[in-house]
Amino acid sequence: MRPVVHAITPGDHYSPRTGSAIPTVVHGIAAAALDAGAPMQSVLLDSSTYRPRYPSAEAIEYTGAPFPSMPARVVDAALGRLGLPRRSATRAFQPLADAMRDREPSFLLAHNAPALPRLMSAEQHRTLLYAHNDILRTMGHAEAHRSLATVPAIVCVSGALAEITAGRLPSALADRIRVVENGVDTTTFHPAAEPSTGTRLRVMFLGRMIPDKGADVLLKAAGLLDRDDLEIIVVGSAGFDREAPLTPYEESLRRLASDARSEVVFERFVDRSGVPDLLRTADVFVIPSRWPDPSPLTVGEAMATGAAVIGSRIGGIPEVIGDAGVVVAPDAPAELAAAIEHLADDPTDRARLGAAARRRAEERSWANTWTQLQSLLAELA
Repeated sequence: MRPVVHAITPGDHYSPRTGSAIPTVVHGIAAAALDAGAPMQSVLLDSSTYRPRYPSAEAIEYTGAPFPSMPARVVDAALGRLGLPRRSATRAFQPLADAMRDREPSFLLAHNAPALPRLMSAEQHRTLLYAHNDILRTMGHAEAHRSLATVPAIVCVSGALAEITAGRLPSALADRIRVVENGVDTTTFHPAAEPSTGTRLRVMFLGRMIPDKGADVLLKAAGLLDRDDLEIIVVGSAGFDREAPLTPYEESLRRLASDARSEVVFERFVDRSGVPDLLRTADVFVIPSRWPDPSPLTVGEAMATGAAVIGSRIGGIPEVIGDAGVVVAPDAPAELAAAIEHLADDPTDRARLGAAARRRAEERSWANTWTQLQSLLAELA
C-alpha cells in the first residue's frame, strides 16, 4: 500500500503540549498503525510548531505561510461563490503541496483542508479530504465540484457529519463519503485502580469555555438542584492559556456558579498529559453541547476511564455514547438536572453505565479507527 501522509492545519502542533483535536486523531491513527505492524506514517508540519512532537509519525517540515484571518476567509468565501480560487487558503496550503512534490506516491489525508486537493491535482498522490467538522458550509455545489473532483473519498468522523456533508455536495461527490469513527486511547485512558472514596459525587465538564460547548447549561442545571452532595468541576478556558484574562462568557460562568448550592470548582486549561488522571476522578462526565459536535474526543476518553456519561442529543455525540450513557436535549438545564439527580441517587445504575462506557470505549479504540481507514485505503488502492 502507498505510504500515508497526514496534512493538518498549517500552524497546528503535533505535540502532547496541546489537546488540539486533529493532531490527537492523527496521533491515534498513526500509533495504532505502528502497533499493527504497518509502516510509520508521516505528518506535514510547519517547522516552527511545538516540540516535543508525538513519536508516532515522521515530520515532513515546511516553512509556513500565515493561516487566513477571519476577514480573509470571508473574502475567500466570496471568491469561491464567484468561481474563483480562494486566494488566502491557497497561500496557506501551497507550502504543504510543495513539500509533497518530490515524495513517492502516497495517500495524502487532507484534514479539514478542502483547499489542498486542488493544489495536488497534478501530482501522483491520491488526496482524500478528511472532514472533522462541517468544513464545506461556505461552499456551493459548483465550488465543491471544482475543489474536490479529484478526491477518491471524503472521510467523515461520524454518521451525523456525513449526513451534513452529503447535503453540501453534488450527488456525484456525495457518493464518495465514507465514515471512519474517531477512537480513544484505552491504555492511557483507563479506570482508576481504586474506587473513589469521596463523600460528594464529582460531576465534570472538560472543554473550551465558549457558548457552543455549553458549560453554562451544566451550571444552570446545578442551580436547579437543591443538594450539597455534588461537586461540579468545570475544566477549560477560552483558549489554551490558563493565565489569560477571563472572557465575558467565563465571567458569566462564575456568576452562575454562585447560584448553585453544590460546590463548583473551576480549573483553567489542563495540559494534555494531565487529562487522563483528571478524568479518572470524575464520577459523572457531562458534555452539554448546544451545537452539533461531530465526534468529541473527550466523550470517548471519559468513557474509557469508566465515568457515567451524560451528553446532548445533537451531532455525533449520541453515536459515541451509544447505549452506554444518557442523552438529553441540548440547551435543556432542567432535563440535564434530572439526569444528574438520577445518577446521584442511583449508584447501581451509575456503576452499570460506567462499566458499559468502558466496554464501548474498548470497542472504539484507535485500533478500530485504523482498521476502518486501512480498509478504505486498500479499497482505493
